[in-house]
Amino acid sequence: MAHRAVHIPVIFIVSTYSFTAFCLYILVSFARFETVKADNVFSASHTTTVPVAAARDLRYLLYDVNPPEGFNLRRDVYIRMASLVKTLRKEGDDWVLVLPPWGRLYHWQSPKIHQIHIPWGEFFSLTSLQANVPVIEYEEFIAENGGPFIDQVLVLQNYAEGWTDGKWEEKVDERSCIEKLMYSKDKQGYYRGWFWGYEETRARNVRCISAQGHASIMAPVLQKNITVTSVMLDRAETLLHDHYAGKDYWDTRRSMVFAKHLRLIGDDFRAKYLNSTDDRDHTIYSEDWTRMKAKLGSAKGGPYLGVHLRRKDFIWGHREDVPSLKGAVKKIRSLMKKHKLDKVFIATDADEEELKELKKLLPDMVRFEPSTEDLELFKDGGVAIIDQWICAHARVFIGTSVSTFSFRIHEEREILGFDPKTTYSRFCGDTEKECEQPTHWKIVY
Repeated sequence: MAHRAVHIPVIFIVSTYSFTAFCLYILVSFARFETVKADNVFSASHTTTVPVAAARDLRYLLYDVNPPEGFNLRRDVYIRMASLVKTLRKEGDDWVLVLPPWGRLYHWQSPKIHQIHIPWGEFFSLTSLQANVPVIEYEEFIAENGGPFIDQVLVLQNYAEGWTDGKWEEKVDERSCIEKLMYSKDKQGYYRGWFWGYEETRARNVRCISAQGHASIMAPVLQKNITVTSVMLDRAETLLHDHYAGKDYWDTRRSMVFAKHLRLIGDDFRAKYLNSTDDRDHTIYSEDWTRMKAKLGSAKGGPYLGVHLRRKDFIWGHREDVPSLKGAVKKIRSLMKKHKLDKVFIATDADEEELKELKKLLPDMVRFEPSTEDLELFKDGGVAIIDQWICAHARVFIGTSVSTFSFRIHEEREILGFDPKTTYSRFCGDTEKECEQPTHWKIVY
């Protein structure tokens, strides 16, 4: 593999990372220099026990998700990709995960707000992510890679024939593309596509891969069949979790610490409108997720009911497990009475007409309603995080069936140490006969 020159000064100038991230780059750069020196002595097939042989080539894994997928499903796909990178690093080169910029999501519909090219650092703590697996922002990749070029794009797809003989098995093969490619060649022979809104980004090669299995099924393909420096997995949601609900899953999930400014906004709102503080609620939060280990049931929560009430596309799809507004309010009042709570915080995507009706039915409800200036600063994604953070600190929480927004709140409350009885609850449809409640996925340390 050809080695590119290392531009440490450029990386230092453009990076917005912490001291920890800077140290990571220094170590990586050192390893790459050592690899260059080692190439003069050892061939690719030669085995040596000399320490310098541990220096490995730096490679980048990029990924993207089906455009209609929302913010919280994309967070779930990140966990799968982090697991894949861990597998790759154990078995071969020095892989780094490149974080796909946020933007143009279906639920982010606030008018006149620029919501494209949003780095992960605006929503999550990069230092926390890096304590679990090496990650860099996309613009950091461009700077380090020497330009907006991706060597290979692999478009993941299911098998056209489905499961053979009705049996599910893990497998991966290069196949013809089932759907029309969302990439096209330009006059220079490069492939152009969405690439998170970065029009200057180009791919050198694109091909389709049929994959059926867990994320790690791609490791042999990336290690043995592909030798380029940068690889992007498009439609990464095709791959399954390697260790769902296991320690590796929870390590990655716990590392997804919300950006501090968003947590502070949520905490200020709790204190001002919901009489809720960490000291009183027994929800002391550690900035270092590797040291935080709350005992199950230790969190008390603020004196309010937290509610996630999903509407819009859920009711458009005529889901039987989504209640009417009157049905939802009836359940809310029942829970408030049962737990002796006089305040309710609601996170909802209801449209203006439904919000008016909801306020009439529940005039004492509380919502986080950002100003135009706040929305410019936090973006729709930041507002969603603030909503989740406030719901996560409630004495009792109730969510919406099969909503990833509610799932993420379940996990946040599990991390904070809430009793499962106060967390894993959902609304039932007005005519739903069997109202199965969410499963408790216990945290693993």
